[in-house]
Amino acid sequence: MTQPARGGPLQGVRVVELTKVWAGPYVGKQLSFLGAEVIRVESRESLDVTRTFGVADIDKAPGFQAVNPQKLSVQIDMKKPEGIALLKDLLGKADIVVENLRPGAVKRLGLGYETVRQVKPDIVFVSMGMWGSEGPLAYQTGYAPCFAALGGVSLLVGHEGEAPAGMNVRYADSSFGAAAAYAATVALLHRRRTGVGQFVDVSAVECMSSMIGDTLMQSLLGGATPLGQGNRNPGMAPHGVYPCREDEWISIAAPSDEAWAALCQAMGQPGLAQDPRYRTLAARKAAEDELDGLLAAWTAGREAAELAAELQGVGVAAAKSQSSVDLVADPHLWGNGFFREVQTRQGEPRNIVGPSWKMTREAAITDAAPRLGEHNAYVLGEILGLSGERQRELTEGGITR
Repeated sequence: MTQPARGGPLQGVRVVELTKVWAGPYVGKQLSFLGAEVIRVESRESLDVTRTFGVADIDKAPGFQAVNPQKLSVQIDMKKPEGIALLKDLLGKADIVVENLRPGAVKRLGLGYETVRQVKPDIVFVSMGMWGSEGPLAYQTGYAPCFAALGGVSLLVGHEGEAPAGMNVRYADSSFGAAAAYAATVALLHRRRTGVGQFVDVSAVECMSSMIGDTLMQSLLGGATPLGQGNRNPGMAPHGVYPCREDEWISIAAPSDEAWAALCQAMGQPGLAQDPRYRTLAARKAAEDELDGLLAAWTAGREAAELAAELQGVGVAAAKSQSSVDLVADPHLWGNGFFREVQTRQGEPRNIVGPSWKMTREAAITDAAPRLGEHNAYVLGEILGLSGERQRELTEGGITR
């Protein structure tokens, strides 16, 4: 069945995904949110771990559902020559291909950039690897914790004087995926202007290092290796997370002397703003431990959400530290479209994290992640023009299962 037009700036763009786990599929997620038709190539013989981890039903796995909404699924076994031939035909009708398979895997399959461009000369070929596709370490593979550690980000996570605590596992994957999605759209724009395709080589480690460019320069120029500073910020004081009632926490930041004065007023201690120990940012940074103690003693008896609203009302940056349940229930996030409700093919509702942007020409986002092979007939029949009989032969031969 022909897929309905959804609008958006990438309406009419076809993306083929040869991806696994999180970072690669995250690229397709972002492009689908921009209106592209994103086709996941899958096989029962080589299921994505996110379809199988901790579940009995591969079509209802939460991890897979989270990162693959609004996509199509076609079954093609890439371990068989007939499957590779089918895939090449599909790539000949695509605009973008995204792969994050093990280093060298696409070339071994006969699907490297030089081969694919013979089928589709203007293809935008996005290759994702821990170290990229070239260089002495390009043979290495890894996952999100490796990306963050090797890129230097994990070194900065933790409290002063303690060993690095490591990054949240999803930060590296989603940052890597977002960078690759951006690169894909830039390459697509280049193709629209020049008619020339691109090989887009994206390194996860380099993406992570780009997040901390100032820290890297400080290390290179100053010779000192920056370490974790907990919740502190070199340009603000106070800047931290403080205890409230019922084991809740509030984050508070004072980016200027004026904000510090407003915070002192809210604390009922306006004289602190003129106290020589705290009057300037430099003085407050020097007395940061003492400041944090004062704030913690003040916040300890307050309710976090109530106090955050009070501080916001007087111009102080503050927010309750939210649990997962708090985030899902946040009316602001729902009202701004951060969370969306989509439907499975059976009409069951699913909640997903939506796009992080608003656009004047938004694409419709209505469908949950696909069932395995849900769109075989569309891809094989309408896109590739195979007869029903030929489709049955491919299925019976194990090529499209």
